[in-house]
Amino acid sequence: MSGGYSEPVMEVLDPDECYRLLATQQIGRLAVVAGYYPLIHPVNYGLDRGVVVIRMGEGTKLTAADHANVAFEVDEIDRRSRSGWSVLVRGLAEEVTADHRAELVARTEAAGVQPWAPGEHGHWLRLIPQDISGRRIVPGRLPPPFEDAAYL
Repeated sequence: MSGGYSEPVMEVLDPDECYRLLATQQIGRLAVVAGYYPLIHPVNYGLDRGVVVIRMGEGTKLTAADHANVAFEVDEIDRRSRSGWSVLVRGLAEEVTADHRAELVARTEAAGVQPWAPGEHGHWLRLIPQDISGRRIVPGRLPPPFEDAAYL
């Protein structure tokens, strides 16, 4: 097309780039199945050696996630440029308790997850990835607001 215009591009991200992008954020969405329905919850998270660490309180989310296959999604979107990225992690979630190895408990707590929401958040969940995938939309170039001939 003339005028330097180009279409947006959809990039498929490799796992290393997905992990790099996950490390730039603090909030994601945890998807679980509870009572025959999928539920999606915003959660604070961190990373420990490629494992997603989530801190939460008791309740449906924790009960449904413990020892279950879950999905976890993080994204960043720029509405102005119509660009952004999304990373999806699928895997097995497990609550970390005092019954686990002390080294694992310490690493989990050291992930630095600080809840934003008020209330008790004394439970830790580790999501062991079975699959990670991501996509990025790179915006195209828009044509200039005026043709080059319009400028003196």
